[in-house]
Amino acid sequence: MAATKRKRGAKAAAEISAKREKPSGNSGGGEGKSREITVPPPPVSTGKWKNKERVLVFSSRGINFRTRHLMQDLKTMMPHAKADTKMDRKDKLFVVNEVCEIKNCNKCLFFEAKKKQDLYLWVSNVPHGPSAKFLVQNIHTLAELKMTGNCLKGSRPLLSFDPKFDKEPHYSLLKELFIQTFSTPQYHPKSQPFVDHVFTFTIADNRIWFRNYQIIEEDASLVEIGPRFVLNLIKIFQGSFGGPTLYENPHFQSPNMCRRMLRMAKAAKLKERQLVQEIRLEKRKAVKEVLTEDVTDDVFVTPAEEKPIHVENEAPGPDQAKRKKKLKLTELKRRTLMKRKGMR
Repeated sequence: MAATKRKRGAKAAAEISAKREKPSGNSGGGEGKSREITVPPPPVSTGKWKNKERVLVFSSRGINFRTRHLMQDLKTMMPHAKADTKMDRKDKLFVVNEVCEIKNCNKCLFFEAKKKQDLYLWVSNVPHGPSAKFLVQNIHTLAELKMTGNCLKGSRPLLSFDPKFDKEPHYSLLKELFIQTFSTPQYHPKSQPFVDHVFTFTIADNRIWFRNYQIIEEDASLVEIGPRFVLNLIKIFQGSFGGPTLYENPHFQSPNMCRRMLRMAKAAKLKERQLVQEIRLEKRKAVKEVLTEDVTDDVFVTPAEEKPIHVENEAPGPDQAKRKKKLKLTELKRRTLMKRKGMR
């Protein structure tokens, strides 16, 4: 017998599927019935993924649990985000550009922790810049907030910006940087072709407030999902993680200066309290002056009318003695009567 050549590739797969779909005769000798073929539905979005934006989200060593949860929330909300191991504190910031190049990312969100209590965020366009450095304040994660809002994982968000972003040039630059970083590219393999939540960037008190809201289908109302945090701008650099300074925030006050002012206010309050206590002790120790004459002695001294002195040389008569005795008895009766009536 001649050796049969083995079929490979699509032809073999087609023959196998055709054999499976052949009608099978039943035991009663009836006509064969063909099996129903289930065809999977086509994908919802059939477009081509052209915008190859990838964001690297990682941090330096020394971050706390709240920062770690915030990073995890951002990776969940951004399907085009990638993660990496923590960077050592001794490494220079320019090393981040090499890490992004290795990970094939052109945007970066780098969380830098200092003194285990201050958190800084670098938003950079790798490798040519620009980049912005922020101080992150008032962090509240998804697990901490427990809001009622919810959205589909991997869905594309809307980006809503405050009108003040278009009035000043440095805010316009930050707006474009946020658009390229936080917006999910269209037709991304890990994204869903639905829009059910919105990222809002609001400017208040010279800071940028970030919020995430769910869009309700019935009445288009908004329900907050989380996380939420505040970005306090420090500087904008021309390059990636360095270079010439394009803008410096004049309203920014470093956390060290804030803590120093709080300590100084507390020390001034304590010093004032000690000074009041010293004055009180000095008053107690002071020798009291003994007054020789009391000023209040003559307050109740009032001049009385002078009465003429009358001296009786003769004894009183019997009528006068009876009259005095009668007056005494009358006075005694009056007092007894008043005592019985309870008037005295």
